[in-house]
Parts: sequence; C-alpha cells; structure tokens
Amino acid sequence: MDLKFYVSLFLRRLHWFLLFLIIGSAIGVTLAKVLPPVYVAKAELLVESEQIPSSLAASTVLTAATEQLQIIQQRILTRDTLLDMANRLQIYAPRPGEAQQALDADALVEDMRRRISMVTTSGGQRGQASATLVAVSFEAADARLAATVTNELVTLILREDVGMRTRTARQTLEFFEQEVARLDKDLAQRGATILSFKEKNQDALPDSLEFSRSQQAGNQERLLQLEREEASLKDRRSRVIGLRDSDVTGQDDTPVRDRSPEQNQLQSLRDELSGLQAVLSSENPKIKLLVARITAMEKVVENQLSRAAMSQTGEPMDVYQVQLAEIDGQLDFIASQKTQVASTLEQLAVSIEATPGNAITLSTLERDYANVRTQYDQAVANKARAETGDVIEALSKGQRISIIEQAVVPRDPERPNRALIAAGGVGGGMMLGLGMVLLLELRNAGIRRPVDLTTRLGIAPFATLPYYRTEGEILRRRSVIVGVLGTLLIGIPAGLWAMHTWYMPLDQLLDTIGQRIGLAGLALQSPIARV
Repeated sequence: MDLKFYVSLFLRRLHWFLLFLIIGSAIGVTLAKVLPPVYVAKAELLVESEQIPSSLAASTVLTAATEQLQIIQQRILTRDTLLDMANRLQIYAPRPGEAQQALDADALVEDMRRRISMVTTSGGQRGQASATLVAVSFEAADARLAATVTNELVTLILREDVGMRTRTARQTLEFFEQEVARLDKDLAQRGATILSFKEKNQDALPDSLEFSRSQQAGNQERLLQLEREEASLKDRRSRVIGLRDSDVTGQDDTPVRDRSPEQNQLQSLRDELSGLQAVLSSENPKIKLLVARITAMEKVVENQLSRAAMSQTGEPMDVYQVQLAEIDGQLDFIASQKTQVASTLEQLAVSIEATPGNAITLSTLERDYANVRTQYDQAVANKARAETGDVIEALSKGQRISIIEQAVVPRDPERPNRALIAAGGVGGGMMLGLGMVLLLELRNAGIRRPVDLTTRLGIAPFATLPYYRTEGEILRRRSVIVGVLGTLLIGIPAGLWAMHTWYMPLDQLLDTIGQRIGLAGLALQSPIARV
C-alpha cells in the first residue's frame, strides 16, 4: 500500500475537503449560536387516594386515576382552552428585539400541544398498589414564561380535577333525587289505583270470599227455614178452614146473627147431608149431588170470608177471620223475606263469581306496587349514599390530585446542546469532505504513477517526470480556493442569520421542513404531550 501516494492525492483534493468542512462547520456553529434556547419547567403532582375509608363512607365518583388524568388532559388541550391561555399569558408575544410571530389559530394550538407534556408514572412494581405520579412540563424560549405556563397548567389540572369530581357527585345526587321523586309519585298513583279498585269491588275481594260464602250459606239456610215456615202456615191455614167447615161437627161456631145467607145455606146443606148419610149410602146420587153443592157453597163462603178479612171498613171480625188474617199476614211477610233473601243470594253469587278475577287483578296491582316500592327503597338508599359522596367531594376528602413540587424558573436551558450541534456540524463537514475526495478519485481512471503503466499496459518505464505548475498557476489556484472557502465561511453564517432574523426563525424553519418530509418535531426534539 503506497501511503505516500494516497496522502498526496488527499493533499491534491484538500480544497474539496476543506470546502465541505467549512460548510458543515459554518452551519453547525451558526445553528449552535442562532438557535434559541428552550427552557423546560417541570412540576410534580400526586394522585392521592380517599382520605375516608370506603368501608365507612364511599365516594360516588369511581373514575380510575389514569382515566381521570386522560380526561383532564383532553379537556386542557382543547382548542379554546389553549387559545385562552396563550392570549392570557402572552406566550407568543414578541421578546425585545424580535419581530412579531404571525401564527394562525391552528398553528398556535398545534405548537401549544407540542410544548405541553404530561407524563404519568407509577411508583410501585407491576401488579402492586402504588401511588400515581404526574410530571407536567412546558417548554419555552424564556425560563420565566416556561415556569409561569407550567404552574398555570397545574392550576388548570387541579381545578378541573375538583370540578369534575364535584360535578359528577352533584349529577349523581340530582339523578337520585329525581328518581326518588319519580318513584314516589308512581308509588302514590299505584296506591290510589289499588284503593280505588278495592272500594269499587269491596264485596268481591279475596279477603271477603270466606265471609261471602258464609253469608251465602246462612241465607240459603234462612231461605229453607222460610220455606218451612211458609209450608207450616199454609198447613195451619188449611186446618183452620177445615175446622170451620169440618164435616165431623157439621156446625159453624159463628153466631147465627153474624152469619151470611150463604153461610146459613151451607149449614142447611150440611144438616141435610147428615140426615141422608144416616139412611143412604155414600154412593147414592142424592148424596153425591148434595156433596157437590156443599163443596161449591164452601168456596163461596171461603171467598166471602177472605174478602171480609181484607176489608178496611173497621167492622169487628170474628175469631176465624182474625186467625186467617194473621196467617195471611205472616205468609205475606215470609214471601217478602224470601224475595229479599233470594236477591241477596243472587248478589252473593255474582260477588263470589267475580272474586277470582278480582283476585288476579288485585294481585297484579299489588305486585307492581311492591316492585315500585322496592325500587323506591333502593333509590332512597342510593340517594343517601349520593348525599354522603357529595359531601365527601365538597370537602375534598375523596381521591384528589395534590402538588408535590411547584414549577420553578429553570436556570439552564434544556435545549439545544450547542457544543453537540457545533461538533456535529464539524464532523458532518469532515465526513462529507472525505466522501467527496473519495468519490472524485474513484471517478478518475487516468494513469498517475509508474506502477499503473506496468499494471494496466504491461510496460516497464525507464523514468517518470512529474508535472510542474508555474507560480502564476499556483497563485491563481490558491486564490480561487481561499476565496471560495472564505466566501462560504462568511456567507453561510451570514445567510443563516439573515434568514433567522428577517424571514423565519431557524427552529421553525427546521420544524416546517421536518413536517414536509415526515419528521415533524425532530429538529427541536420536543416531546408530544402524553398520559
């Protein structure tokens, strides 16, 4: 390996190496100098568990800590909240000596979200209960602004945490209050329906079935008794009439002065019959004719006696008439009682027949009432627990987020690492310079040393003469190289500074280029807000 030859080749192409070295160094040093500092202020938060044991009094807000933090983050990172915070804290107000940054609302919101970071960590091992820690940070070009915005984020987180938990507890309480009122109204309506049904069907309810059946049996017994009494009175009436018109006595005990002509005629016929029965047989036509006449006359006399008993003339009646009137009055009373008992039995039959259907309807109403009552009792118990949970959240005794460490003004910027950027520019320029020298040599296929003649042409040279440049050529060549290198060494930093000052800050320019090539945020290495 001819090391001397390769060194000479490198020295011959040294101007290319220096060119790229100067370009890379100029860019790196300029970026390290021009890029604004990025200060990151951090605050530490802790998610504390309930201060009152859940076995004694439980909160009605059961949102997990991680879920709650995710909800809070999404609400804080909303467009309106970020715009309000940016305007209120003047985050994008120009610093002294800087031009006003023209950012539209969408770009402002996106930049705010890029600067905010919320990182949740767990202090214990996996599978074990542990405290949840939250690191909140904000990055800005001004250290005091970074601390101010971070503390404002902490305030928003605490406010949103308290508001969300108290709002959830209050909504839970209001829901159960409405549910208790609704069920109470429903319970009252169902109770009124049951009461109205019982009042409407009080004679055909399941509770009165045995009583109705006992009444039915009693009235049936009463009806039988009335029928027996009626039969007895009818028999008595027949006997009274028979005793009066008895063929045994053949005499009418009514005084003669009180007898009617028909009664006197009947008595005469009976006397005549008695005389003939002593002489003739009962099959004699005279006897039969006389018996027929007596029977007809008895009916006439009976009708007269009946009309006499019903007369309202006020004339005195004999004993026979009084007895018949008394018996007839009792028979009329028994008939009215039978009619009343029959009507009662008919009503009882209808009531007993309707009782099974009413029992089913009443059972359905009472079952619905019992179900609503169970729901009402459960709602009342839930309302009591909701009231306790509302008090717990109002007093901040439930799960809450507390501050461990407030954000303070950082002394040193988090980014950029100026030494690393400058070293990277110098190293990148060296690598590009070496690559350019290597590429140029690989593209040059000419013969430049004696060994190339032997290797390629198979010729052994006697001697070789080097190419000598004149002093003018050397001077012109060196002037061009120094001029180009000097121009690049001064022009690149000046162009970057002018672009950063009058066109667009370099950090934003790099971020814009990164977005177009799919590497957004890489230039500034800013973490995306996450939980």
